[in-house]
Amino acid sequence: MTPTHRVYFVPGLFGFAKLAGYDYFTHMRRGIEERYARAGVPVVCEDVPAPPTSSLRYRSRVLAGTVARTAGSAGPIHLVGHSTGGLDARLVLSPSANLGLDEPLLGWRSRVATAVSLNTPHYGTPVAGYFATVSGTRFLYALSLFTVLSLTLGEPSLAIFSRLLAGLGGIDAIFGGDLKLISRVTDNVLRFVDKDGREEISDFLGKVRIDQGAIVQIMPEAMDLFNAATENRPRVRYGCVASAAPPPRSLRIARRVRSPYTAFTAAVFSTLYQFAGQRPRVYPYAKPQPRELELLRAGIEHEIDDGISDGIVPTLSMLWGDLLWAGEADHLDVLGHFHDERKGSGHTDWITSGSRFGGQRFGALLDAIVEYQLRV
Repeated sequence: MTPTHRVYFVPGLFGFAKLAGYDYFTHMRRGIEERYARAGVPVVCEDVPAPPTSSLRYRSRVLAGTVARTAGSAGPIHLVGHSTGGLDARLVLSPSANLGLDEPLLGWRSRVATAVSLNTPHYGTPVAGYFATVSGTRFLYALSLFTVLSLTLGEPSLAIFSRLLAGLGGIDAIFGGDLKLISRVTDNVLRFVDKDGREEISDFLGKVRIDQGAIVQIMPEAMDLFNAATENRPRVRYGCVASAAPPPRSLRIARRVRSPYTAFTAAVFSTLYQFAGQRPRVYPYAKPQPRELELLRAGIEHEIDDGISDGIVPTLSMLWGDLLWAGEADHLDVLGHFHDERKGSGHTDWITSGSRFGGQRFGALLDAIVEYQLRV
């Protein structure tokens, strides 16, 4: 009898498991379950309710507890971490890590077959340095609000949301203003959410506001220490997905699009891309091996160097273990949050990046992950 595989989805910064009725990993879950079914292999997918911006150690403890409670006693385990979630997976698996947990909460690690990271800042990201500043903290909070609402409200309500932001002064006022202004935006936008969802989102944003331990930990300087102290676990195969979004033409991209929502998100992307593209002076990213460089060049149309990113994480910072898939995509495209004009597809794009990522690329990405998980 074929044993049941268990796949755990670990969200990254300002990510979540389920919030206000929305399943963050819904597209990835559906795609992976379909591929396991075609292979005739039973699978159970689980979400890890990691706090949005807490320290990597705290998030890893949540990951450990979730798997310990739900993994049963047999069958292979696979960890799939998006963004910072990939670091949580590495930390919880590391033989050298001290998470302060008793062995019963960690005994499942002997069953882990693979750990796959999607757009994870294994060597850090310059965006974290900006988020750690006063203005960057406001930006992070507003970005968290925006991301959550983009995915939970859907396109019609987003039009209302974008007009509201424009009325408050646009991107410069929102991300450069004080917390009172951002709080005003939050209160006004949450009027469009039902009561239960409003409470869940308010709680989520409260966690972002009071605990941002992971921000300083994913700076390139801090990740240098993380990599020195965090060992790979023997007999676990580590794979990664890496992507890059096309460089924006400053804010001119925002002026060429029609809807206020698209213009606003294009401006957000342009701002983030500029910070993510700051080249490291002392702590370099990974140097691609020949096969990795071949895959990167095949999937990404522009030059492969330290300046390219998905808008949040530098592409060369995403490399750890076996490179499974590489292509043009922004930070949330790889989870299935991309623009899709097919009626009833359920895909909602969170930001205008110009990546042209779609169902075909997403399918190829999922094929690569499942093939890696099922490889004997």
